[in-house]
Amino acid sequence: MNETEFNLLYEKWIAVLDEDGRTREVSLTELFEQAHRLRGLAGELAVQDAAVLRMLLAVLYAVYMRRDAEGRPAPLRDGDEAAARWFSLWKRGKFDMGAIGAYLKGYEDRFYLFHPTRPFYQAPITKGTEYSATKLNGLLSESGNKPRLFTAVGGRNREHMDYAAAARWLLYINAYDDTSAKPSERGVGLPSSGAGWLGKIGFICFRGRNLFETLMLNLVLTDDNDLPFPDGRAVWEIDEPRTEERVNIPLPRSPLELLTLQSRRILLKRDAAGVTGYLLLGGDIVARENAFIEQMTVWRFDKEKKWVPRRHDPARTMWRDYSSFLIKEMDYGQEEKKESEGRYREPGVVRWVSNLFDHENLSYSTVTLAIAGVKYGNNDFFVDDLVQDDLSVNAGLLATANDEWNVRIGRAVRRTDDCVSALGRFSGDLLKNNGVSDKGDKKALSETSAIVRAQAYYALDQPFRRWLQAVDPETDDREVRIREWFHTMQHVILGEGRQMLLDAGEKALVGRDLKNNAMVAYGKFRGTVYKICGESNNEQK
Repeated sequence: MNETEFNLLYEKWIAVLDEDGRTREVSLTELFEQAHRLRGLAGELAVQDAAVLRMLLAVLYAVYMRRDAEGRPAPLRDGDEAAARWFSLWKRGKFDMGAIGAYLKGYEDRFYLFHPTRPFYQAPITKGTEYSATKLNGLLSESGNKPRLFTAVGGRNREHMDYAAAARWLLYINAYDDTSAKPSERGVGLPSSGAGWLGKIGFICFRGRNLFETLMLNLVLTDDNDLPFPDGRAVWEIDEPRTEERVNIPLPRSPLELLTLQSRRILLKRDAAGVTGYLLLGGDIVARENAFIEQMTVWRFDKEKKWVPRRHDPARTMWRDYSSFLIKEMDYGQEEKKESEGRYREPGVVRWVSNLFDHENLSYSTVTLAIAGVKYGNNDFFVDDLVQDDLSVNAGLLATANDEWNVRIGRAVRRTDDCVSALGRFSGDLLKNNGVSDKGDKKALSETSAIVRAQAYYALDQPFRRWLQAVDPETDDREVRIREWFHTMQHVILGEGRQMLLDAGEKALVGRDLKNNAMVAYGKFRGTVYKICGESNNEQK
């Protein structure tokens, strides 16, 4: 084996989906050359693709924060210049390999997966927690005595992994690693490393019609004040990689630094058959509070009166959080506080693309937002679940002129939640009329309600997505469209309730007395749904 081997600029390692729907691997250089002809990234998991996407974006920032569309040195001076540069790149429809190729060539020696002093996205460490290829390739376990979450993904077998797959999973581990790794020395006062940076946030991005568009739509060139970001240095631009364990560092001021943040110190181990595992230490630690340099997450105002990234919940479909994704900083009304987490700020990528639509027509009819993430258990000690979803909306909903549409749609989603909650309470009333004790069987009541609500959201999922994608703010009457959804939602919810009534059984129909039986409970439930939908219709007037 050579000490210096597998250069990511030229070796095929990034999994992509081509025009014919086939999955194949390309080198970093090939990816930028072919991005306009590739459908998107196609790694083993969506969270792995998220980590790879951010590394690709860092390359684009390094080139186009410093150079214009023609490749000439030209730092961005203001928001108008940033938008103009973005549109110049966008209208080309593909990347200029002159500028990107020259940049990558200048750092060629920093992109070797194996290198005696500068292995890519690694640190030359000599101590740390040792892991096998099993953990590297995504065979993540809940604990030592529980079944694996995933079947084999990538690599030759459980003991070895090929270099291409190892490179992809290396980015994933740095981004999403759990907290199971121990410090190299106990009792020396090292801070907790926490999960990897992407594990601390709720990753969200735009997905374009091809990989070029996906990268461009997520290339945010200005901050919340419409000012260009300061320049910085990607990890491969730093002369001496950090090897210190668990280091608190200031919040990066440049996307280049945050996108390539080294949350872990990792060193791959290999033999003649491939990668056998890796050595790991905690790496750079960044406070997540008010970290607005991060452009790919929703922000939630917490009890400490700080803005923190909101992680994704595997139990919630993406459309249920419509307001937090697409409404500029919002605050639910007092009467709705109990149903919400309070105030939210939209992701930076949504703000940026909304500004682009306000600035100039992108010739888009539909845009798609996608999320990916992991749910950890036991203080982020292990990965418990995966999150992956997307949501397509009419592009016109991103324009500032149509903000009221988003507010109304957000209210419609919350009223839908109200109706689903009413269905859950109805399930509890049916159980009580079947003899379940309100006091002694709280667990049964709670579990049944949760199952009923989950089934209702499943039944509503596709109808809502179809309705939302059909909304055209430029031609539709807002009141008519919103009423259309409430008619659909009411039909689904009442249908679920009627089926529950039919399945309730004779005992529930007889009930405890004339005022406490299944029919009375159904009448109460139906009246609640009518009232909610009626109030929602009144809101439109």
